[in-house]
Amino acid sequence: MTTASDQHFDVIILGAGPAGAAAALRARTLGARVAVVERKRAGGTCTNSGCVPTRVLAKTSRILRDIHDAQHYGIHVSEPQLVWSETQARVMQVIEQVHGAKHQERNIKQAGAEYIQAAATFINPHEITLSSVQNGSAVQNGGQRTLYADKFILCCGGHPARLPIPGAELALTSDDLWTLPTLPRSAIIVGTGATGVQLASVFHSFGMTLTLLESAPHVLPSEDPDVAEVLAEAFHEQGIHMVTGIGGVDQIEALPDGTRRLTYRKADQTHTIDAEAVFFAVGWPGNIEGLGLEAAGVELRKRWIAVNDYLQTSAEHIYAAGDITGRMMLVQAADYEAHIAAENAVRGSQLRSQHLVVPHGSFTDPEIASVGLTESEAREQFPDCLTATAHYRHLERALIDNHPAGLLKLIVDAKTRKLLGAHAAGEQAVGTIQAVAVGLAADVTIDQLAALELAYPTYAEIIASAARKLAPNIGQVEMMPLWKSK
Repeated sequence: MTTASDQHFDVIILGAGPAGAAAALRARTLGARVAVVERKRAGGTCTNSGCVPTRVLAKTSRILRDIHDAQHYGIHVSEPQLVWSETQARVMQVIEQVHGAKHQERNIKQAGAEYIQAAATFINPHEITLSSVQNGSAVQNGGQRTLYADKFILCCGGHPARLPIPGAELALTSDDLWTLPTLPRSAIIVGTGATGVQLASVFHSFGMTLTLLESAPHVLPSEDPDVAEVLAEAFHEQGIHMVTGIGGVDQIEALPDGTRRLTYRKADQTHTIDAEAVFFAVGWPGNIEGLGLEAAGVELRKRWIAVNDYLQTSAEHIYAAGDITGRMMLVQAADYEAHIAAENAVRGSQLRSQHLVVPHGSFTDPEIASVGLTESEAREQFPDCLTATAHYRHLERALIDNHPAGLLKLIVDAKTRKLLGAHAAGEQAVGTIQAVAVGLAADVTIDQLAALELAYPTYAEIIASAARKLAPNIGQVEMMPLWKSK
């Protein structure tokens, strides 16, 4: 039998993805009485339908690429065959392995938090009702439970967006990929952000004929243009058709043979493309539906929950972290924000969320990765900043591995000689950017990077190569020990 005190918590967290799990564990460490409400499965989008399964497909893509590349090393094999059902089985297997390794639900319970599988809706600023969930939808029933909390942390994640056009229901998103019985032979991908280009890279390796549509002047519109150019050139060489600068997509139609016809505008003209499938990769709105945010007094900013630097919503006792804020929609950022939100919810709003150094990338072929300011952003804040670019074609490891396409760009403040940002495209670019991120976080100077004696032959050598091009341009490199304790 439950009592009123059983329904009263210091903190209730909605969502058990990366943000929700981290917030729960931190709030419990601080001594709060915590409940976590999750409507689906712990792990969030990344584990269940996002980063983890997509990375399995990227690994599959790399294996196919390396098999085709084997002939350059005197290894002759027959043409590989992708068996989609077996690839899907591997995806599901890895998802279960990740769940087994993380034990998020178990860890939350062992930390002393109550874990509840249900859909939550605010009925007033401090109370939520719980409904059972069937097939992803909340089901009202007579046995509803009501919970009260002093503070809330909303970690409900996000989902793939759909364009508001006729026939939008005929399009697929990244969430639909895991249930396709067969792969289409041709596809149109609308949107060339991180999700769109990663889908394109995988689909191409699987043998699809592809067309990419983008409203911006170039693919990867939020990344450094030099990085975007490397990927665009690689896609062009691979035979992926790209149409940039479109005015919009008007509609999608189902043709009698089962294919899709997409109509788009460019330069005041209407164009059509036919393909077996259309994929939307056009954004990632927050999971705000069904939460009863109006009853809680929580305001929205477009398709996300509005928060201040303390991750407070317009209702001061309600915080939000992760994708639902629309700020920095990455797993590592969600974990960071969750700790800030939990600290502020339990101890009072004292910590600010700043996201100073957040490396990110996509496992395309070639990979792309970034950290810090882009060149245009840097020039707005530091007009005298300098850049240096080192190319993979001059890197011995890239030539050994037969992956000469790529670059690393470093951006440096000429006055302080410190890093402002770095951007890479090429084999193992994501790993290389991680190393630069450590330097950025540690406030290293360009001289210190230039003096690094990195292992040879490796891809990471390109960091020192770029630094050595830049260091002489901003003064004499110190001829003395550059690494010393303070």
